[in-house]
Amino acid sequence: MKANILFIALLFSCSLRAQYAYQNISLMGRFDDSTVVAEPALGIRYQSCWGWTDPSNGREYGIIGSTAGTYIIEVTNPTNPVMRDYVPGRAQARIWHEYKTYGNYLYMISDGGGNSLQIADLSYLPDSVHVVYDSTDIFDSGHTLWVDGNKLYVASVSSPGGNNSSMSVYSLANPTYPQLIARLDDDFPVIGSVHDMYVTNDTVYASCGYDGLYIFRFDTATNHFTQLSSLVVYPDQGYNHSSVLDRSHTMLYMLDEIPSGAAIKVVDVTDIYNPTVVDTFDSNPGATAHNPYVKNDELFIAYYQDGVQAYDITNPAAPARNGYFDTHYQNPPGTYPGTPYQGCWATYTDLPSGHLLASDMQLGLFVLDISQVMSTGNPPDQVNAHLLYPNPVQDEVTITLPSPEDQYHILIYSSTGQLMADKEVVKGTPLYRMSLRDLSNGVYSVRIRGTNSTFYRQVVVAH
Repeated sequence: MKANILFIALLFSCSLRAQYAYQNISLMGRFDDSTVVAEPALGIRYQSCWGWTDPSNGREYGIIGSTAGTYIIEVTNPTNPVMRDYVPGRAQARIWHEYKTYGNYLYMISDGGGNSLQIADLSYLPDSVHVVYDSTDIFDSGHTLWVDGNKLYVASVSSPGGNNSSMSVYSLANPTYPQLIARLDDDFPVIGSVHDMYVTNDTVYASCGYDGLYIFRFDTATNHFTQLSSLVVYPDQGYNHSSVLDRSHTMLYMLDEIPSGAAIKVVDVTDIYNPTVVDTFDSNPGATAHNPYVKNDELFIAYYQDGVQAYDITNPAAPARNGYFDTHYQNPPGTYPGTPYQGCWATYTDLPSGHLLASDMQLGLFVLDISQVMSTGNPPDQVNAHLLYPNPVQDEVTITLPSPEDQYHILIYSSTGQLMADKEVVKGTPLYRMSLRDLSNGVYSVRIRGTNSTFYRQVVVAH
């Protein structure tokens, strides 16, 4: 299918590039079709992105969803993204599209009524893509999707026949017509919904909204799920949105989309039957972490309002920010006026060139150079930033502060969210000692709020 070439790819000039705030991540190119109409409720023009590389010739492509369909953009030359095709959806004013690939097949889903599952064969690129399936026979709506081996997982599935499911699994033995093999509801009907899932070797880390995190094992012999564990009470809890494992599969980085500004949780899953939050952190107060990705020892977070944030996770239990690129230049760093649905939706980390793709809800597809953050490692002054010791603590805890010139407040919250202490730190203090002898035994959340960033830690009081 060849698109009617009415769409215009726009690249920023050097003067416009300078408007983006960034550190160690730089802009190479951008695609934006000026004819894309924003949906009226939230002003969203674009949604998720994905990538694909042609194994026959090494050409690289970015995929991005818009309110009315899907763009396939060649990014082999990262400074000159070129639209190769466009697949219109069945509905207009969509605020959600998600994508995954299996071999040369692209799976396209959207949320809300009036949609369909679409599958396109990418092997005809750069000439065009061929839509090989566009129907509601399997389902019409899904929220997110994941490919693990030859299985397609889809979250929050709905279909015209009412065969809805919090999460369904489909066989890709025939990649052009996935076959339903299991529904999570059949084994665990108490799970109201699954928003997203990270799946590896049939182990499913399911982000279940306000129900928290559930870890399942999918038995391919019986096509049934077994629950391994759950995490339903944790610090700064909200709507459990998405997660990703580090490459050692010992730490899970877990994001809550609601309330806005919720911290990212670092969850120790070394013992998969007992996941434990060992740390929390965020980029800037008020910004909302949306989707996480891991490439080698680097964690990339797609943030509403704060663009792409990069963290070195050489020590996976202690992420240290070493770069960022704010895709939404209209918001000055650290300020978030208007609707929260502005800025970066997703990134894609797996292009052989090493370039990063990022989708911005208003500004389109970005191609970013991340070579600096991939080679930087932890800045020496941040390796031990914000450590609390001793932990557990009997009487007094010592907190290290990496930027003594900044103004800090240290706030301590109980497990129920009650503010127990609020201390202002005098500028120029590298180490702050704080008495906790008046607190009862238990686990407390510590918020270290600085001039330019906020970090979270946990401390155990044991007199």
